[in-house]
Amino acid sequence: MAFGRVLRELRLRKKLSQEALALRAGLDRTYPSLLERGQRQPTLAVVLAVAEVLEVSPTLLVNRTAEELRK
Repeated sequence: MAFGRVLRELRLRKKLSQEALALRAGLDRTYPSLLERGQRQPTLAVVLAVAEVLEVSPTLLVNRTAEELRK
């Protein structure tokens, strides 16, 4: 769930729908929802693709996820 919370926050800041994020990242349209709800864990390729769409570094995604896990 930690990655999902980070993903949702950053996606909403960019004013992207889950479907728009999926389309731009080359993912199935339902995949961002599964990630955000913690039903799937991203592969490295997904982290890289999502980071590019969100215009953040993959390191930011990983570090923010680690912070969420420590809460």
